[in-house]
Amino acid sequence: MSIWTRISEALSALANGESLAQVFDSLRTPPERSVAFTIAVIGLGAKMAKADGTVTRDEVTAFREVFQIAREDEAAAARVFNLARTDVAGYQQYARSIRRMFKSDSGVLCDLMEGLFHIAVADGAYHPAEDHFLSDVAGIFGLSESTFQALRCRFVTDAPPDPWTVLGVSRDASRQEIRKAWRDLVREYHPDRMIARGVPEEAVKLAEKKIRDINRAWEEIGTAAVH
Repeated sequence: MSIWTRISEALSALANGESLAQVFDSLRTPPERSVAFTIAVIGLGAKMAKADGTVTRDEVTAFREVFQIAREDEAAAARVFNLARTDVAGYQQYARSIRRMFKSDSGVLCDLMEGLFHIAVADGAYHPAEDHFLSDVAGIFGLSESTFQALRCRFVTDAPPDPWTVLGVSRDASRQEIRKAWRDLVREYHPDRMIARGVPEEAVKLAEKKIRDINRAWEEIGTAAVH
C-alpha cells in the first residue's frame, strides 16, 4: 500500500467534517507518522506557496521532486495540496501540531524545513513573505536562529553557500573538528536514518540533496585549506 493510499484513507475522515489540521493531529504514532510527515510538508508547503501571493507550476513541481510522486498517486497528492491550501486552519496551527508530534526529534523538524525551503525557491525567487513564513515556522519548531540561517544559506542563491555555515563549524575550527562535523552530518542524513525518524521513503530526495551539500562544503573547505 503506497503512502498516498494511506493518506487518502486518513483523509476519509474529512467526510465527517474534520479539518485537515485535525486529521493531521490524529496521526501521532508509528507507522502513521510517515503519513503525518507528508501531510505536514504538503500542508505547510501549500500555505507557504501562497505566501508570495501566487502558486506557480514550479512550486507544484517541487512537491513532485520532494516526494517522487508516481503518476497513479498524483490525484491523491493533489487532493492533499488543495485541501491544505483551502483549509481554514492557519499555518501556525500546523506548525504547532508538528512541533508537538516531533518535539523529541529535532532532526525531523530540520527535514521538514528543508522540504519547505526546496519548495520556496523552486520558482527561482525567494520572496520576503516566504522568508518571514519560514523564519516564523522555524521559531515555532524551536530551531535556533543559527540553524535557520544555515538552511537559508544552503537554499537561497543570493550568495554562494558558506561551507562553514553548512557544516555548522566556525572558521577557526581545527581540521579534526571540521572532519567530525562532516562525518556526523553524513551519518545523520543517511536515507536509512531519515526513514527511521519517520520520514517516508518518498522523501529520500531531501536526504540526497542534503548529503550532496554536506560533501560539497567539506570539499570546498579542504580546497581552501590547500590554498
